[in-house]
Amino acid sequence: MADVGIVLVHGGQHAGDCWEPTVAEIGLQAPGTPVLAVDLPGRRSAPADLATVTVDDWVTSTIAQIDAAGIGEFIIVGHSMAGLTVPGVVARLGPTRVRRMILLGAAVPPQGRSIVDTVPGILGWVARRKAATGRPAAPMPRLLARYSFCNGMTREQRAFNLSRLYGESTGVTIEPTDRTDLDRSVPRTWLLTLRDRAQTPATQRRSIEALGGVDEIVDLDTGHNAMISHPAELARLLLDRAGHALPHPTA
Repeated sequence: MADVGIVLVHGGQHAGDCWEPTVAEIGLQAPGTPVLAVDLPGRRSAPADLATVTVDDWVTSTIAQIDAAGIGEFIIVGHSMAGLTVPGVVARLGPTRVRRMILLGAAVPPQGRSIVDTVPGILGWVARRKAATGRPAAPMPRLLARYSFCNGMTREQRAFNLSRLYGESTGVTIEPTDRTDLDRSVPRTWLLTLRDRAQTPATQRRSIEALGGVDEIVDLDTGHNAMISHPAELARLLLDRAGHALPHPTA
């Protein structure tokens, strides 16, 4: 059987390049592992009009990129606002291809609600103001992005993160979610980022309840963007859940 691949789906204000440190670590720890960091429509390699893009567009594009990469069976990892996209991919492809769904510091609205309903504090206030305009959001101001995404990072990691911010769809943030066709037989892991400012632990626990069926919760002592601040730890967790045998880490 071919190796189980790892598909990485970014969240809001990001693109596939946010996963570069983790992709590099996967390559170091398990060379040859099929890994794909998708670009959702509206950024980098997937141009689209952010004013009209939908969650369905994101799901369709993600599946097309997986197929184009020749990845058969895989685990799929969704960060932050990918809590909208990843369940849609799982619903369409099901357990014959998706071994496990993993959500990292994610936002999952209750059935029929929108992502903006899950965003806490000042970020929620900003998100609601942006959504009310009906226009795509510009990349987040650097000070707000540093506060939201970069705690627990080195100076180099912060610079990397802040150089990779993108505009975002506001229409998607107010689109009602529909998970009625989500296959419950695909196992579900939640990576709970304990120092998260963008999606606080309390907010994530509400998302876990909204999603339901989470059979594993793993605490990570990280901020929101663990794929940048703790790539080696995250890579090991993902490879383990993809079934790759790894040597025990040395002390």
